Amino acid sequence: MVWFYIIVAGLFEVVWAISLKYSEGFTRLYPSAITIVGMMISFYFLSLSLKVLPIGNAYAIWTGIGAVGAVIVGIVAFNEPHDITRLIFVGFILVGIVGLKYSSNI
Repeated sequence: MVWFYIIVAGLFEVVWAISLKYSEGFTRLYPSAITIVGMMISFYFLSLSLKVLPIGNAYAIWTGIGAVGAVIVGIVAFNEPHDITRLIFVGFILVGIVGLKYSSNI
């Protein structure tokens, strides 16, 4: 279950990061509310994963999922750049996530 928790935490990090963009500095009610609720859910599931995973691994995996997810949503929804260099470095983040998962032996 610990990997389910960390993946859910990372996915909700993407949710709150994207809704934060739409909140326009917390001046728009619904995106701001989604940001806060998304943060709460993300932190809750991160805290569950920390019962088992080392903090360094859990935090890096959580932020990595959030970063990769935000890049993907940015490319798809906001027409952000998707040049080969950017994609290669996002791939490095993915390799790091997978490496940390397998190095945790859990």
